[in-house]
Amino acid sequence: MEKKRVAVIGAGASGLVAIKSCLDEELEPVCFEKSTGIGGLWWYRENRDGQGCVFKSTVSPWHKEHMAYSDFPAPKDFPIFMHHTYLKKYFHLYAEHFGLEKYIKYQTYIKHVTPADDYDTSGQWRLELKSIEDDREWQEIFDAVLVCSGHHVEPNIPDFPGLKDFKGTVVHTHDYKTTEGYDDSRTIIVGVGNSGGDAAVELSHVCSQVFLVSRTGTWVLNRVGDIIFQRRAFFSAVPLSLQNLAFETILSTRFTHARHGIKPAHRSTQAHPTVNDALPNRIRNGTVKIKCNIKQILPTGVEFEDGTVEENIDNIILATGYNFGFPMVDSSVIKAEKNQVSLYKYMFPPDLKHPTIAVIGLVQPWGAINPISELQCRWATRVFKGVTKLPSRDTMWENILQKRNDMTKRYVASQRHTIQVDWISFMDEVASEFGAKPDFWNLFFKDPVLALRCFFGPCYAYQYRLMGPGKWAGAKEAIYTAWKRAEDEDEPSKLAAILKLLIVVAIFVAVIIRLI
Repeated sequence: MEKKRVAVIGAGASGLVAIKSCLDEELEPVCFEKSTGIGGLWWYRENRDGQGCVFKSTVSPWHKEHMAYSDFPAPKDFPIFMHHTYLKKYFHLYAEHFGLEKYIKYQTYIKHVTPADDYDTSGQWRLELKSIEDDREWQEIFDAVLVCSGHHVEPNIPDFPGLKDFKGTVVHTHDYKTTEGYDDSRTIIVGVGNSGGDAAVELSHVCSQVFLVSRTGTWVLNRVGDIIFQRRAFFSAVPLSLQNLAFETILSTRFTHARHGIKPAHRSTQAHPTVNDALPNRIRNGTVKIKCNIKQILPTGVEFEDGTVEENIDNIILATGYNFGFPMVDSSVIKAEKNQVSLYKYMFPPDLKHPTIAVIGLVQPWGAINPISELQCRWATRVFKGVTKLPSRDTMWENILQKRNDMTKRYVASQRHTIQVDWISFMDEVASEFGAKPDFWNLFFKDPVLALRCFFGPCYAYQYRLMGPGKWAGAKEAIYTAWKRAEDEDEPSKLAAILKLLIVVAIFVAVIIRLI
């Protein structure tokens, strides 16, 4: 039987694992990448051609063991928190190990994705393609499509009064690269997400003054030390009220958010946090000053909503996020409005006759996106192959609307909170769709030590290779040796016992509260 051809759009973190998942399910992938290399957002380059990428200084906010794909741990000699150059190396090692690059067609632009003429019977898709090298255009038909182009597409530019009349420079973090050209300047950065925080910290070393504008405030997490936040026992058994108490107690012990003008009105689980080790110190030493929301922008300064004015401003950097969309996909198939898109599990359009197109990585997790993208690809390729079925249209729409309602109730109203997911819970949700979610009761009776380590210890993607489709013989060893690949961390026998005890106490308290 002839293999089904699957078009993969993009060769970044999601695109690479999409190729691998297609091969695992004996599908034939063809990946189209606009640039000349792999890595997507994590490949820093001067010539971006309108594509998003990290700063030259960017370091991953997540531990390398949480960033790793489920059957390919990061090398032991890689740093625990990887600079983007190491992530690029990791992607190349992954592609080389599984032989992925031969399936990638570089410098190919996707003009349009539409249902084929016979879609109603075949479920196929027509791709209109263009070569960036020689402007040649052509069309190809595919049995399925995986959209792995990411959601850092169109910079969101807020409409501040007076912005167009500002005499200094205005740039979005989408186009920010390095501190070059900012020496001795007075710079305002709008937005306290990860990009805004990173830009503020590095610019504070060269600017005469950096002002960081925060409309709502934020909770600041450290890379080092907050590993309890990535444990299944904590998220599975502890209610949100106690999670908030735990988060805020730990974070406030390290850094008094209120004293430094950055404490938000919302609870810690009601908005995406900022991960930044150095920001609290830069605020404390005055090189970064926190300001409230902007009222208006003056020709050479900025007036804030509290009535204060900062004059002689040279630069404004907008760290204000993105408007995501899929301009290459016909709007009759996928349409995004105000960062809202109706997709089952943020992947599948619910109204299609054939489930042969899926979006990968369209989520904002409290954790690394790589393992989520991988699980989505493993599920989607099994759907394409026909061995896993989606629920009915009504069931999918019910899930979409329920998620939207739950998000509205929990999170601060914001365009960035339309695709927010809890990291472990969502991975479990996707994995359960195709039988890869760990069955802890079954595992406990077969291997109680492994079961306890998976439940109480840090959650690694390797757990989703212990059983079910795609089971990997090396998964157990990868879980047991994770700490060895981060040798400056304590071995679980020294640290985990204390954390486990705290979690058990928290679970006990949670159960008592629910019973009262």
